[in-house]
Amino acid sequence: MDRYLLIVSTICYLAAVVHTAGELRVGVFRPMRFNFFAVGLGFVFQTAFLSLRGHALGRCPLTNLFEVFVFLAWSVSLMYMLVGPLYRLSLMGAFTAPLVVLLQSFALIAPIDVRHSVNIPANPWVEFHASISTVAYGAFALACIAGVMYLVQERQLKTHQLHSIFYHLPPLTDLFATVTRLLWWGLGLYTLGIVSGFFTGRPLPRVQVVAALGVWLLYATILQGRHLRWLAPKWVAALCIVGFSVALALLWGITFTAEMRPPP
Repeated sequence: MDRYLLIVSTICYLAAVVHTAGELRVGVFRPMRFNFFAVGLGFVFQTAFLSLRGHALGRCPLTNLFEVFVFLAWSVSLMYMLVGPLYRLSLMGAFTAPLVVLLQSFALIAPIDVRHSVNIPANPWVEFHASISTVAYGAFALACIAGVMYLVQERQLKTHQLHSIFYHLPPLTDLFATVTRLLWWGLGLYTLGIVSGFFTGRPLPRVQVVAALGVWLLYATILQGRHLRWLAPKWVAALCIVGFSVALALLWGITFTAEMRPPP
């Protein structure tokens, strides 16, 4: 039953992608309330899926890679719902929807929804560690999307080939400010995730700790380079894309709540 909710959610995001593609094909791109409505509706079905799965498991639905991908897609949508209207980035939905479709489609198609038998009670610190780390990934993903928007607009300005989409992109200064804020939000949340992992009362796998610290150092370096003006804005935007690609490749490093075992 819960998978049907996820399928409907994916269809909602796909509708936003198709609508955007149709607008671009005819060469007339307008700020679309349809996209925000479709993403919002998809978010509702995502939330319903996670709620049902969480109640069935009796814990945060982050017990396998399938649930991690869905939770990540939900986190991306959550950050967009918070950041998009706040910073008047209505066009960000057109860039967010394809990423969510890819994440959820992979989760639905790949054979990764393997249920784990869990005989131990839920640990609040483990739940917090896993969930807040995934929400941080959502902030990093949105920083990546804002970075893509920045590079698209900069290239159009450089080549003097201004398409209709250009006139609905925020100014470069606003986009760069959004990228910076999202990086700070992501790093702050990720720091909480890492620190909370040491309060679980259970040993954390060394490989996962190294992977988490590697992601933290990567984003801290990007922010330090931006603060000290070592990196031009376009390089910060490009590194946001690289950073999220690396973080996504290390997604397995997030500790699954069902795989934690009590200490001997």
